Amino acid sequence: MRRPLLIATAVEAEAEAVRAGLPATPAAGAAPIGVVPVGVGPAAAAAGAARVLALAEAAGRPYRGVISAGIGGGFAGRVGLAAVALGVRSIAADLGADSPAGFIPLDDLGFGTTTLPADPGLLATLRAALPGAVTGDILTVSTVTGTSEGVAGVLARHPDAVAEGMEGYGVACAAREAGVPFAELRAVSNPVGPRDRAAWRIPQALAALAAAAGAVATVVT
Repeated sequence: MRRPLLIATAVEAEAEAVRAGLPATPAAGAAPIGVVPVGVGPAAAAAGAARVLALAEAAGRPYRGVISAGIGGGFAGRVGLAAVALGVRSIAADLGADSPAGFIPLDDLGFGTTTLPADPGLLATLRAALPGAVTGDILTVSTVTGTSEGVAGVLARHPDAVAEGMEGYGVACAAREAGVPFAELRAVSNPVGPRDRAAWRIPQALAALAAAAGAVATVVT
Protein backbone atom coordinates (compact mmCIF):
# COMPACT_ATOMS: atom_id res chain seq x y z
CA MET A 1 0.00 0.00 0.00
CA ARG A 2 1.22 3.50 -0.80
CA ARG A 3 2.15 5.60 2.18
CA PRO A 4 -0.51 8.21 3.00
CA LEU A 5 -0.20 11.97 2.80
CA LEU A 6 -1.24 14.02 5.86
CA ILE A 7 -3.13 17.29 5.51
CA ALA A 8 -2.98 19.12 8.84
CA THR A 9 -5.51 21.91 9.42
CA ALA A 10 -5.98 24.16 12.42
CA VAL A 11 -9.68 23.57 13.09
CA GLU A 12 -12.39 21.08 12.20
CA ALA A 13 -14.15 23.49 9.79
CA GLU A 14 -11.02 23.51 7.63
CA ALA A 15 -10.68 19.74 7.91
CA GLU A 16 -14.32 19.35 6.81
CA ALA A 17 -13.67 21.54 3.78
CA VAL A 18 -10.63 19.48 2.81
CA ARG A 19 -12.54 16.21 3.24
CA ALA A 20 -15.42 17.59 1.17
CA GLY A 21 -13.01 18.32 -1.66
CA LEU A 22 -11.44 14.87 -1.71
CA PRO A 23 -12.98 12.31 -4.07
CA ALA A 24 -15.38 9.86 -2.44
CA THR A 25 -13.63 7.08 -4.32
CA PRO A 26 -9.90 7.66 -4.78
CA ALA A 27 -8.55 7.08 -8.28
CA ALA A 28 -6.73 3.85 -8.97
CA GLY A 29 -3.13 4.20 -7.89
CA ALA A 30 -3.77 7.33 -5.80
CA ALA A 31 -2.15 7.54 -2.40
CA PRO A 32 -4.50 7.76 0.61
CA ILE A 33 -4.85 11.15 2.26
CA GLY A 34 -5.41 11.67 5.97
CA VAL A 35 -6.96 14.91 7.25
CA VAL A 36 -6.47 15.93 10.88
CA PRO A 37 -7.11 19.24 12.72
CA VAL A 38 -4.06 19.79 14.94
CA GLY A 39 -4.82 23.07 16.73
CA VAL A 40 -4.67 26.84 16.37
CA GLY A 41 -1.35 28.66 16.59
CA PRO A 42 2.22 27.48 16.06
CA ALA A 43 2.65 25.73 19.42
CA ALA A 44 -0.59 23.73 19.26
CA ALA A 45 -0.01 22.92 15.59
CA ALA A 46 3.52 21.69 16.25
CA ALA A 47 2.43 19.52 19.17
CA GLY A 48 -0.62 18.16 17.36
CA ALA A 49 1.20 17.39 14.13
CA ALA A 50 4.10 15.80 15.98
CA ARG A 51 1.70 13.48 17.82
CA VAL A 52 -0.07 12.44 14.61
CA LEU A 53 3.22 11.77 12.83
CA ALA A 54 4.67 9.84 15.78
CA LEU A 55 1.59 7.65 16.23
CA ALA A 56 1.54 6.81 12.53
CA GLU A 57 5.22 5.87 12.59
CA ALA A 58 4.76 3.74 15.70
CA ALA A 59 1.88 1.92 14.02
CA GLY A 60 4.07 1.09 11.03
CA ARG A 61 2.12 3.40 8.71
CA PRO A 62 4.30 6.53 8.47
CA TYR A 63 3.12 9.47 6.42
CA ARG A 64 4.96 10.24 3.18
CA GLY A 65 4.56 13.99 3.69
CA VAL A 66 2.52 16.63 5.48
CA ILE A 67 0.75 19.72 4.14
CA SER A 68 -0.25 22.49 6.52
CA ALA A 69 -3.48 23.69 4.92
CA GLY A 70 -6.21 26.11 5.86
CA ILE A 71 -7.51 29.60 5.37
CA GLY A 72 -5.50 32.71 6.10
CA GLY A 73 -4.80 36.31 5.25
CA GLY A 74 -3.38 37.47 1.95
CA PHE A 75 -1.26 40.55 1.35
CA ALA A 76 -3.16 42.98 -0.88
CA GLY A 77 -1.83 43.21 -4.42
CA ARG A 78 -0.09 39.86 -4.09
CA VAL A 79 -2.91 37.33 -3.70
CA GLY A 80 -6.64 37.90 -3.93
CA LEU A 81 -9.56 36.81 -1.80
CA ALA A 82 -10.50 33.13 -2.24
CA ALA A 83 -7.23 32.57 -4.12
CA VAL A 84 -4.71 29.91 -3.11
CA ALA A 85 -1.17 30.59 -1.93
CA LEU A 86 1.64 28.03 -1.73
CA GLY A 87 4.57 28.56 0.60
CA VAL A 88 8.09 28.41 -0.77
CA ARG A 89 9.13 29.00 2.83
CA SER A 90 7.22 29.04 6.11
CA ILE A 91 8.51 31.80 8.36
CA ALA A 92 7.83 32.45 12.06
CA ALA A 93 7.50 36.18 11.53
CA ASP A 94 7.06 37.23 15.17
CA LEU A 95 9.50 34.81 16.82
CA GLY A 96 12.27 36.92 18.30
CA ALA A 97 12.71 39.94 20.54
CA ASP A 98 11.49 43.50 20.61
CA SER A 99 14.05 46.27 21.06
CA PRO A 100 14.33 50.07 20.88
CA ALA A 101 15.90 49.58 17.45
CA GLY A 102 13.05 47.37 16.27
CA PHE A 103 12.24 43.69 16.01
CA ILE A 104 15.13 41.21 16.25
CA PRO A 105 14.37 37.80 14.67
CA LEU A 106 15.42 34.58 16.34
CA ASP A 107 18.08 34.05 13.68
CA ASP A 108 19.89 37.23 14.70
CA LEU A 109 19.66 36.26 18.36
CA GLY A 110 21.56 33.07 17.59
CA PHE A 111 18.92 30.66 18.93
CA GLY A 112 17.84 28.90 15.74
CA THR A 113 16.02 29.75 12.55
CA THR A 114 12.64 31.25 11.83
CA THR A 115 12.60 29.99 8.24
CA LEU A 116 11.84 26.47 7.04
CA PRO A 117 11.66 25.76 3.29
CA ALA A 118 9.01 23.62 1.68
CA ASP A 119 10.16 20.27 0.38
CA PRO A 120 10.96 20.83 -3.32
CA GLY A 121 9.27 17.63 -4.48
CA LEU A 122 6.09 18.17 -2.50
CA LEU A 123 5.95 21.83 -3.54
CA ALA A 124 6.34 20.79 -7.18
CA THR A 125 3.42 18.39 -6.76
CA LEU A 126 1.25 21.19 -5.37
CA ARG A 127 2.26 23.54 -8.16
CA ALA A 128 1.35 20.90 -10.74
CA ALA A 129 -2.06 20.45 -9.12
CA LEU A 130 -2.66 24.18 -8.66
CA PRO A 131 -1.05 26.05 -11.56
CA GLY A 132 -3.01 29.21 -10.74
CA ALA A 133 -1.77 29.40 -7.15
CA VAL A 134 0.43 32.26 -6.02
CA THR A 135 3.77 31.15 -4.61
CA GLY A 136 5.94 32.97 -2.10
CA ASP A 137 6.73 33.06 1.59
CA ILE A 138 3.89 32.33 4.02
CA LEU A 139 4.30 33.94 7.42
CA THR A 140 3.31 32.23 10.66
CA VAL A 141 2.25 34.53 13.48
CA SER A 142 0.84 34.15 16.97
CA THR A 143 -0.89 37.53 16.68
CA VAL A 144 -2.33 38.33 13.27
CA THR A 145 -1.27 41.62 11.70
CA GLY A 146 -4.03 44.18 12.25
CA THR A 147 -2.74 47.61 11.26
CA SER A 148 -1.41 49.29 8.15
CA GLU A 149 1.79 50.08 10.03
CA GLY A 150 2.10 46.42 10.96
CA VAL A 151 1.72 45.35 7.34
CA ALA A 152 4.42 47.80 6.25
CA GLY A 153 6.80 46.53 8.94
CA VAL A 154 6.18 42.87 8.14
CA LEU A 155 6.69 43.37 4.41
CA ALA A 156 9.86 45.36 5.02
CA ARG A 157 11.26 42.34 6.88
CA HIS A 158 9.74 39.76 4.53
CA PRO A 159 9.47 41.23 1.03
CA ASP A 160 8.54 37.90 -0.56
CA ALA A 161 5.56 37.24 1.74
CA VAL A 162 2.24 36.53 0.05
CA ALA A 163 0.09 35.28 2.93
CA GLU A 164 -0.14 34.97 6.70
CA GLY A 165 -1.39 32.12 8.87
CA MET A 166 -0.91 30.79 12.38
CA GLU A 167 0.20 27.16 11.98
CA GLY A 168 2.60 26.58 9.07
CA TYR A 169 5.90 27.01 10.89
CA GLY A 170 4.71 24.82 13.76
CA VAL A 171 3.72 21.98 11.43
CA ALA A 172 6.99 22.46 9.56
CA CYS A 173 8.93 21.99 12.81
CA ALA A 174 7.07 18.75 13.52
CA ALA A 175 7.72 17.50 9.99
CA ARG A 176 11.41 18.37 10.22
CA GLU A 177 11.84 16.44 13.47
CA ALA A 178 10.01 13.45 11.98
CA GLY A 179 12.05 13.56 8.77
CA VAL A 180 8.88 14.02 6.69
CA PRO A 181 8.54 16.33 3.64
CA PHE A 182 6.51 19.48 4.34
CA ALA A 183 4.61 22.13 2.39
CA GLU A 184 2.04 24.83 3.18
CA LEU A 185 -1.16 25.85 1.39
CA ARG A 186 -3.47 28.74 2.28
CA ALA A 187 -6.82 29.76 0.81
CA VAL A 188 -7.21 33.50 1.37
CA SER A 189 -10.18 34.58 3.47
CA ASN A 190 -9.22 38.20 4.18
CA PRO A 191 -6.64 40.86 3.38
CA VAL A 192 -3.85 41.20 5.92
CA GLY A 193 -4.14 44.53 7.70
CA PRO A 194 -6.77 46.56 9.59
CA ARG A 195 -9.40 44.22 10.98
CA ASP A 196 -12.55 44.52 8.85
CA ARG A 197 -15.03 41.67 9.28
CA ALA A 198 -17.08 42.96 6.34
CA ALA A 199 -14.14 42.22 4.04
CA TRP A 200 -13.78 38.60 5.15
CA ARG A 201 -14.76 35.86 2.72
CA ILE A 202 -14.57 32.75 4.88
CA PRO A 203 -17.17 30.60 3.01
CA GLN A 204 -15.47 31.38 -0.30
CA ALA A 205 -12.04 30.59 1.15
CA LEU A 206 -13.28 27.27 2.52
CA ALA A 207 -14.71 26.47 -0.91
CA ALA A 208 -11.34 27.31 -2.47
CA LEU A 209 -9.65 25.08 0.10
CA ALA A 210 -11.97 22.21 -0.83
CA ALA A 211 -11.27 22.70 -4.53
CA ALA A 212 -7.53 22.79 -3.88
CA ALA A 213 -7.72 19.54 -1.90
CA GLY A 214 -9.55 17.87 -4.77
CA ALA A 215 -6.92 19.04 -7.23
CA VAL A 216 -4.09 17.81 -5.01
CA ALA A 217 -5.74 14.40 -4.71
CA THR A 218 -5.53 13.95 -8.48
CA VAL A 219 -1.73 14.23 -8.56
CA VAL A 220 -0.69 12.44 -5.37
CA THR A 221 0.28 8.92 -6.41
